[in-house]
Order: sequence, then C-alpha cells, then structure tokens
Amino acid sequence: MKIAISVFGLLLVMACGSTKIVETNSENIKTTAPEGPEGLKAQMPKETAGFTDAAKIGAIMNFLASDDLKGRDSGSEGIEEAAKYIEEHFSNNKVKPYFESYRDTLSNFKKPSYNIVGLVEGNDPTLKNEYILIGAHYDHIGIIKAENGDAIANGANDNASGTTTVMEIARYFGANKTNKRSLIFALFSAEEKGLLGSRHLAQKLKAADLNLYAMLNFEMTGVPLEGKDYELYITGYEMSNLAEVSNKYAGKKLIGFLPTAKEYNLFQRSDNYDFYKEFAVPSHTFCTFDFTNFDHYHKVGDENDIMNFDHMANMVNKMLPVLEGISNATSQEVQLK
Repeated sequence: MKIAISVFGLLLVMACGSTKIVETNSENIKTTAPEGPEGLKAQMPKETAGFTDAAKIGAIMNFLASDDLKGRDSGSEGIEEAAKYIEEHFSNNKVKPYFESYRDTLSNFKKPSYNIVGLVEGNDPTLKNEYILIGAHYDHIGIIKAENGDAIANGANDNASGTTTVMEIARYFGANKTNKRSLIFALFSAEEKGLLGSRHLAQKLKAADLNLYAMLNFEMTGVPLEGKDYELYITGYEMSNLAEVSNKYAGKKLIGFLPTAKEYNLFQRSDNYDFYKEFAVPSHTFCTFDFTNFDHYHKVGDENDIMNFDHMANMVNKMLPVLEGISNATSQEVQLK
C-alpha cells in the first residue's frame, strides 16, 4: 500500500500486516472447520488443509526477497529475474498465459516493465465467463540509502509475501481446476511508482469489456496479527459483504475490521483501487499489517529473517476454501453495499 501517515509528529509510511501462528503440519490440522459466525459449518477439503507449508512458502520467498534481485525495482535486472521466476511457476503449475504471453507490458511507465498475468479457466460452461482477479504487486524500491552497509531494500513483507501468496493460490487451482468461474492471477509491476501496473491492467481489461466479478488483492501478509480475534483484515471492509462471505466459507472469523485501515483510507492505497474505479465491483486488499507488528516499511530491514512462513502457509491453506467457495457459488454472493 502507498500511504504517508503523521502520528505524533512521526511519519509512518504504510503497507500491510500480521496473524497468529498455527502449525501447518497436516497431521495437526482438522479438516472440518469450526462452526461459522452464522452457525454454518464449512468443510475444509483435505487437500487444502495441508496444501502448502513453510518449506514451500520459504522457497519462493527466499528467491523473491534475495539480495540477488537487488530489491526488484521496476525496470531493473532484478525484477526481470522475478518475472521469469513467476512465469516458470505458472507454467509448471498449469496456469496459462492470459494474453499471448504471461507478460503485460506497462503503457504508463518509461522503463520496460511487465505485469505477469495468468489464467485458470473455469470448469462451468456458463460461469466460466465471469472472472475473479487475484493479485499482488511483485515490485519493490530497489537500492536505497545504506544502513550498516546494507543498501538493498529486499521487500520481503512488501510485497514478496503477497506475491508468494498469489503464486501458491495459483498453484492450487492450476493443479486442481476446481473453480467454476475463471480466475485471473496478476502480479503487478510499478506499484511503488504510484499503482501504475494495476492501473494499466484495469484500464486494459475494462476496454476489452471483461466480465469482472471481483478483484481480490494480497499485500504485506508476511507476519501475523497480534491481539485480534481475526487473522486478516480487508481494506474497504464496509463497502461490500466480502468479509461475511469469506468467513462463511472459512467456517470461522478469518477476516475482520481494522479501524486504522478505514481511518487512513487504505482502500485507495493498493492495487485493488483501480479495479474498483474502472469496474465498480467488489475490490479489496487482504492484509496483516496493522501499524504495530512491522517496523521496516521501505527499509533495508524488510528481509526474510523476520517473516513467518508458518503463518503464511496457514493463511494460504485457510484462504483456499474461501476462494473456492466464492468462485463456485451459483450466484455472485459478494456484493457492494
């Protein structure tokens, strides 16, 4: 997310947050979720309960946030390596290119930069014509002023974490093809330059008259929330019933309301926003940054050694039945208010 916030004279620049650590060993995860907020019981499929784990998450994170990629600045050699890595991940996991290739060249940034866009077509002959876009930005800010000899802003939480989350979700649906609606997986470049990658793609898809149902974005999900009765929050909470629908399929209060997110209008500070502007459909960012659990925004300290891969794997595993439920419902349950 892109935001500058003044609190007691200090400038806090914003992105996203955190959740409680839960063992991801499949032996310790019940496949039947507890009673949901409306007395409904959501059945978590066995293959989603232990689909990913800390080792799989860590392998992706350790590449994307490595020093070798030099902070993934848009138009740099480092982000080019990240783009190739994401393309290979999609290809190996049966996620097809959405366009002629995975690369969507930005029209609004001077250096050659690319969104990486994949597709898992829906398996229902009618519902496949409705699209859900699942996204995250994969760029960061590159080389900055050195601290203790380190000048690489690795961007582990911002936003290798969200990128890794989307890549693993794409791997699940690419392998299982359990979605009735079609799923677009988009990793955006130039978010750090002013949300340029998502703006470019939103305008391009709108011009092509895409039948977009919802845009679900992931930003800064690398460390858990603390002291909350939910595990993620969404920006623009009150603008749709996404939290209610998500919690129904999760079988628990997975998604909650963070007052600070509303106070600082975080809804407009991430890649969901231009899809809301162009399509007027539910468009939200899932996040676990709450201003208290991460002190390294746009600093060289945003590295993998402070990320929580167990938390990330647990979050992906819990989100899969949510996304499956939303994509397979007979009607468009998620609605703007």
